Amino acid sequence: MPQVTLLPGAINEIMASVADKCPLTQSDRYGLMAAVLDNSLTEEERCSIDRLLRSVVKGKVQVA
Repeated sequence: MPQVTLLPGAINEIMASVADKCPLTQSDRYGLMAAVLDNSLTEEERCSIDRLLRSVVKGKVQVA
């Protein structure tokens, strides 16, 4: 099974993209998956991901 790794700065890039009203792309979703599987995330990064996922569920962030 291939190992999924998080690119440095990926969370910040995804958050900035979504803040600019860009839809969440498939590559963004893979980045989020890698982030969730990464045990070295900071608490701030985990909170950012949680906020982003809540925004998707509420329909505030579009998914491409």
